[in-house]
Amino acid sequence: MKTFQEYLPETEITYSCVHCRANLAAHEDLISKSFQGSQGRAYLFNQVVNISCGPCEDRILLTGLHSVCDIFCDCCRTTLGWKY
Repeated sequence: MKTFQEYLPETEITYSCVHCRANLAAHEDLISKSFQGSQGRAYLFNQVVNISCGPCEDRILLTGLHSVCDIFCDCCRTTLGWKY
């Protein structure tokens, strides 16, 4: 199945996939940069585009046990992080 990429307005500051540069989120949807993941700094967004989710699982994070799903870039399948 072919997926179609969603583009954010060029007038906005955007966050994109490091590998394929697909738009992921607008700067106005950034909630926090104060998260720490196992591989470094993690950002929390209100809304993202061009992602797909893996199965949910319970994981022990720095703040305890959480139910999370890995998220992937729809365009190149790079693992981007997780969502609660």
